Amino acid sequence: MQTRSPIFITTLIAGAFFMENLDGTVIATALPQMARSFHTGAVYLNVGMTAYLITLAVFIPVSGWVADRYGARSVFASAIGIFTFASVFCGLSHTLTQFTLLRILQGIGGAMMVPVGRLIVLRSTPKNQLTQAIAYITWPALTALLIGPPIGGFITTYFSWRWIFFLNLPLGLIALILTLCWVKNARPDCVPQASFDWLTFLLAGVASSGVICALEQLGRLGVRWPGPVIVLALCLFSGVLAVFNARRSTHSLIDLESMKIKSYRLSIYGASGFRIAVSVLPFVLPLMFQIAFHLSAFTSGLYLLALFGGDLTMKAFIVRTLRRFGFRRILIVNGIITAGSVALCATIGAATAPILIVTILFFHGACRSLEFTCMTTLAYTEIAPEKMSRANGFLSAVIQLSLGMGVAVGAVILRIVAHSQGHLSAFPEIHDFHIVILCVAVLALSPVFDSLDLEHDAGAVTSGHLAQPITAA
Repeated sequence: MQTRSPIFITTLIAGAFFMENLDGTVIATALPQMARSFHTGAVYLNVGMTAYLITLAVFIPVSGWVADRYGARSVFASAIGIFTFASVFCGLSHTLTQFTLLRILQGIGGAMMVPVGRLIVLRSTPKNQLTQAIAYITWPALTALLIGPPIGGFITTYFSWRWIFFLNLPLGLIALILTLCWVKNARPDCVPQASFDWLTFLLAGVASSGVICALEQLGRLGVRWPGPVIVLALCLFSGVLAVFNARRSTHSLIDLESMKIKSYRLSIYGASGFRIAVSVLPFVLPLMFQIAFHLSAFTSGLYLLALFGGDLTMKAFIVRTLRRFGFRRILIVNGIITAGSVALCATIGAATAPILIVTILFFHGACRSLEFTCMTTLAYTEIAPEKMSRANGFLSAVIQLSLGMGVAVGAVILRIVAHSQGHLSAFPEIHDFHIVILCVAVLALSPVFDSLDLEHDAGAVTSGHLAQPITAA
């Protein structure tokens, strides 16, 4: 098999990421039509979205072990096949039960596709090109969150919701063929084929799925607090047991050894708060535009495209910016600027000029793109090749869980704020949205505080930045 340039493989992985992430958000605007097809209420279609997110969070930790055992190409190609197969049958489903089960199957394919694809890029890309590669495969996840609802609304309005899933068939077939032609099925010989850590998998799976379910219940209208709060407490206990078991296991799914490295640990703790914060805005802003400003769903979706424009534009400057300033300075300074750009969204009112709204959203998109890419790239700068699989699998699970929690966290904060202001959470007012956005801005500062004790030359081999000249003693 001919060896391909890393840019070919990176582009292939980015396309697969886009397909997978788009499918998680594109059905949001199609729920009413899908509900009519299934002869049920639209609110009950949330189970399809939640089942997909839970499956991703639960099965992503398995991906690293499976890739090491059977080969990255075999697992990635199988994941694309499962995802595409399930997508077609999602479009053919006739009941809510069928749809939910097929979404779970689709989530299993997506759970293997994302982290294994990132692992392929990490193994095929030199350290000095890692920043550019991570930038290429990061923006599809952010893009899909923004353009998913407008695309879903367009397809649903002019065609049928079933075509949302049917369109994955040609994309999946192309990705499958290119994977078999371009990607090597290499397995690291230095990694021992240890037995799978089933106990940690079950405990962490219960904790992850329970958190998302409980937060979704807390964000719904009319749901009482005690039940979901008890579930959250049980999930916390299950998570503690998973960590305790991981300390006793030599080859646990939770990579505690890599957690000793500050650059990797930052992408687990501080970065998770940032990911939750940036994934709240694509949920809160469309609601504010439609409920408080009385704009159409399509118009509010077009406003969010400014965020995508900022994300995409910044990708062209990330490598040069990192070389000039380094990881630590960017994470601190740009982190503060990004939190400020989130707070700027709280100044948007019904009388705000459209050009000013677009400018604010574009600026925020550019800032968060730089921060997001730097955090993800920094995580792998000090990871040894033989430990890359476990580190990538665990971090991928954390990333998916934090991004999946964004909508649920936004709904919970909005409900709390509306209740404290004496409003119904189903009909929040503009001041409620502004308070939520300001809370999110504070949460977005998480990586700033976590980066204060980061070494000045952290990730210098990858960024090409030297904080201080090296002098001989």
